[in-house]
Amino acid sequence: MGKKLVIVESPSKSKTIEHYLGSDYIVTSSKGHIRDLSTSGKEGLGVDVENHFEPKYVVPRRKNDTVKELKKLVKDADFVYLATDPDREGEAISYHLAQVLNVDMDLTNRIVFNEVTKDAVINSLNNPRRIDLDLVHSQETRRVLDRIIGFKLSKLLQRKIKSKSAGRVQSVALRLICEKEKEIEAFTPEEYWKVIASFKEDDIPFKAELNKLETKKLKITNEAQALDIYNALDRQFKVESIKKTRKSKNSKPPFITSTLQQEASSKLNMAARKTMSVAQKLYEGINIGDETVGLITYMRTDSIRLSDTFVDSAQEFIKENYGKQYLGKVKKSTKTENVQDAHEGIRPTSIERTPEVMKKHLSNDEFKLYSLIYARALASLMASAKLDATSLVLDNNGYKFNSSGSILYFDGYLKIYGPYEQQTDEILPDLSEEQMIASESIEKTQHFTKPPARYSEAKLIKTMEELGIGRPSTYATIIDTIQARGYVKLENKAFFPTESGVLTNDKLTEYFNDIINVEYTATMEQELDEIAEGKNEYEKTLRTFLDRFQPLVDNAYDKMEVVAPKKTGEKCPQCGHDLVERNGRFGKFVACENYPECKYIKKEPVAVEETGEVCPQCGSKMIFKTGRFGKFEACSNYPECKYIKKKSTVKKEPVVTDEKCPECGEPIVIKQGRFGEFKACSNYPKCKTIIK
Repeated sequence: MGKKLVIVESPSKSKTIEHYLGSDYIVTSSKGHIRDLSTSGKEGLGVDVENHFEPKYVVPRRKNDTVKELKKLVKDADFVYLATDPDREGEAISYHLAQVLNVDMDLTNRIVFNEVTKDAVINSLNNPRRIDLDLVHSQETRRVLDRIIGFKLSKLLQRKIKSKSAGRVQSVALRLICEKEKEIEAFTPEEYWKVIASFKEDDIPFKAELNKLETKKLKITNEAQALDIYNALDRQFKVESIKKTRKSKNSKPPFITSTLQQEASSKLNMAARKTMSVAQKLYEGINIGDETVGLITYMRTDSIRLSDTFVDSAQEFIKENYGKQYLGKVKKSTKTENVQDAHEGIRPTSIERTPEVMKKHLSNDEFKLYSLIYARALASLMASAKLDATSLVLDNNGYKFNSSGSILYFDGYLKIYGPYEQQTDEILPDLSEEQMIASESIEKTQHFTKPPARYSEAKLIKTMEELGIGRPSTYATIIDTIQARGYVKLENKAFFPTESGVLTNDKLTEYFNDIINVEYTATMEQELDEIAEGKNEYEKTLRTFLDRFQPLVDNAYDKMEVVAPKKTGEKCPQCGHDLVERNGRFGKFVACENYPECKYIKKEPVAVEETGEVCPQCGSKMIFKTGRFGKFEACSNYPECKYIKKKSTVKKEPVVTDEKCPECGEPIVIKQGRFGEFKACSNYPKCKTIIK
């Protein structure tokens, strides 16, 4: 009897699962997708638009060895299980594996698990199903849709305005940032004044702010008005009313993909891309001494549901460690739209694996993210925090001043989530109505209204989620793409559109406003959801879209003007034509406008940094240079002298980073090379990925 073969996506996950299954199983990985749309055919789309939008898939050259190895394993196996990730992308990968490896899709050979633990894996093997073709068609529709928009728009923009690319969702994200910038530029600050009284009663200092005259709300817009009010006030204030209430502060639900990215950005200063990379490692498996186990559930989810098993164990943990009074209610989802599949929220796979216990097994980033996920999931099941809130109204000649304070009298869920959600007591003295109190000082201060804040990464993700554009699993890629294309820059944690980004957005808005907008993009996401649910069709969706999109493309080719490069005011020393600014792979440069007839490029002077040593071969000064693999020391007399100082031969062990290899999924490490440190796949030389 042959062995049973289990195919997962990631090499790290395959190693974890190998520990759970007996000798009757072989576990291997596809290292992600094994085929993609080709770039052949009309317009290089890899899609036969006239023949029912039939996609043409090819196995990329870099995947040939992987496919060859998988075919051999499938041939020798008695049965094949497809165990790729439990989402639409994972379902599509299983479909392509079955197609390429000739695995019978009529068999119940698709297994899914939300966490990489022994119980979850064994349970999935006992409950296999068929490949869900509705999920596959939804992913395929998205892929073809993005290919059509991306290829057609990118080609147009490159020809007309020299922009690098455009995409269905990335262009909407860019539009949000550009529109926010326009709001800021159009903003006119308005003057306003505050009047604040300071007090100290029973050695407790507090302040009260003016907000009403009798029952009418006050808006102080200039200094003269503020001065009139100031002169009408006495030092003595009467306590007009005291209102005391008990308030509850509820915990938030467990993380979904988008809220994890937002909270990690704001609380841990961790970019979305890094958050997902670290979470992937926590999901796939961590060696904790006697076993390798996934520490969190699948991190690509829109659901806040928690399994009954986890809830029971967590509630018992809360009772034992904090007391019965800390038990809260299980959070229920209040929305059904945009919730992908039937996953759980992001949680630890075992409540007993506390961050403190796991710390010695985790890197610093892994520990910080695991602690956040653990605390959020546990806190979601804990009781509300309780506060005593007090609100005072103080009267001074008809002018009403307000002051409020609150005291936390039961910490509830803040017992565990307090480090991420600080609650500060604001204490007010014990006063009584009609009591007269004297102010220590009264101040009038000038202020101006502020423009709307630019998007931070967390705010941009939150906005995209609220508007229903893109999917949480794609947010990190979207943000990376618009930065890599030079359309936006991130400064002081805020996104600014670049000149190229503004131009690209302006042209897309002018010619493709019917397609590149929030409403249409959100509607398209809903149609993709309907396909996943079997309520819509692949071809119908694509045909409806293309019938609307293609006329816009044709119109843009006809009417969009070619933007001429910006002239520098200098002349080309070789042919006399104007020199212009151009955008290249490494940023802006100055070249002749007569390209390709004249290939002159203006070389900018480069500052030379000397090392303080001399060349042992010719006596010239040694300088620092930068090459493909970083900084190195060489002779300044190049090319006459080609001396390069060799690095120390003491071999350093590679340093493991939090990044994953895009080819095989193995960790990226920092290695020592001839020219210094560089990043590469830890699976080198089998995988030759080098990160530039």
